[in-house]
Formats: sequence, structure tokens, C-alpha cells
Amino acid sequence: MLSFEDDTPSPALGLQTVRLGKPAAQAFAETRASLTWERKGATDFVSDVDRNAEQAINEIVASRHPDARVLGEELTPSTENRSGLVFVADPLDGTTNFLHGYPWYAVSIAALVDGEPVAGVILNAATGELFSATAGGGARRSGQPISVSTIDDPTLAIIGTGFPFKTPHLVDAYVRSLPVVMRDVAGIRRAGSAALDLADVACGRFDGFWELSLAPWDVAAGILLIREAGGVVTDASGARATVSHTSIVTGNPSMHAWLLERVRM
Repeated sequence: MLSFEDDTPSPALGLQTVRLGKPAAQAFAETRASLTWERKGATDFVSDVDRNAEQAINEIVASRHPDARVLGEELTPSTENRSGLVFVADPLDGTTNFLHGYPWYAVSIAALVDGEPVAGVILNAATGELFSATAGGGARRSGQPISVSTIDDPTLAIIGTGFPFKTPHLVDAYVRSLPVVMRDVAGIRRAGSAALDLADVACGRFDGFWELSLAPWDVAAGILLIREAGGVVTDASGARATVSHTSIVTGNPSMHAWLLERVRM
């Protein structure tokens, strides 16, 4: 049986030994100046922190679930077989934030069975705040049940977004959608960690969120969190979102419908 412990600072299934909670984040911060920034793309970076954390996740999953596979951003990004039990992990979502000392980065892990998320956690590694969800079991923040917001008036809404910094061919489409949303809402926020953006939708801090290109490890845990918290998650065409390379439009039911109408592709 898959479960997550809400009274510990990190995921169960033995994943607490990854030690990406607040104390480890503080230790990482002390060595941040000595880390080497490696480029995966023009504005996309990776460090030893990302790779070491993912390696730890792989080892712990292998020890607890030897028949499972891991789909991860740094070491195993091309696992296409989603049958059976698959763990989808982003060892450090918000690497650029981390490298700059901007305290908004996370570890995100989800368990999928035959392609569907059944359990997930998102841990804010800078603050220790833990979000968790199980299919049919609801969503929680630090052990307490959470739900999406009830705001249905866009003029009262805060909407999260993400810039297409890895996909420059989507910049023009994004720039067209931005003022359409911006002129009718209370505010737009872009913090730089999609996993935490989705967690913020699940707990009602954001009333909606959209981004035109995300990876499976960005969205796997967040999709489950939002659905278990009563929200709606689709791609930008309105189709049900899957754990894949995809666009994402999400929010409480009212705000999702409003937002999708304005950013639909």
C-alpha cells in the first residue's frame, strides 16, 4: 500500500532519507557559492544537488519497490513505459531559484499505477512545508486537509503562471495570452517552481494557473493534489491533463473555466 506520512518533514516510502527538508536546504545554501552551474539549455541549469537528490530517490525506490521504475528529470528522463508502478520525481524544481538563493524550490514525487497518479508529495525544500495527496484520500498541507479556493470573480483572483523559458517557440503565443488574463484579474504571479504553483492552487493561494509547456516530473504530484482538493486540471485545449509533456490550465471549477476560455490553444 502506498501512503505518505504527514507528520514527517518529507515523504514516506523511505523517501524521508532523501533529506531534502529544511535542514538540508540550509546545508545546501552554505555551499551554494561553490556549486557549478551546468547548462541543459540557454536558460536551463542543473547542479550536483539535482543529480545527487535524484540518485538518492532512485536508490530508495529500488530498495523499497524493486519492480518499480523511476522517471526523473536528470537521470532517467526518457522512461516511456508507464505500466505498473512508476515513480515520477523532480529532485529540485526551481533550480535557478535555488542557485540564486531565492527561497522557492521543491522536491516533487508521485507514484503512478498504469499511468495514473495514486500518491504524491510536494515538499518546499526552503521552508519544509509538505503537501501530500492520495487518490480518493484527499489532499493535505502539513497534515491538514486543503481545498481549492471558492473565488469565482476574476477581479478578485490571483493567477499563477510560468514563462516558456525552455520553449522559445511558444513565447509569442504566451505574450498574446498574458494581457487577456492580466487586464481582468487582481494579480498574476510567476515564482519559478511549477510544482509549488500547482500546490498553491490546491490549497487556495492561487485561484488558477496556466503554463504552456511542462514536463511529467513538473506536474505528476500537482495534478493529483489539485484534483483531490476539488480543482480541475486540463491542458490548454481543454482535454484532461495527463502526466506527460503538456500544457496546463487549472484552478477551482469556476476559475478554470474562465481561464481556459482565455488561454485555450
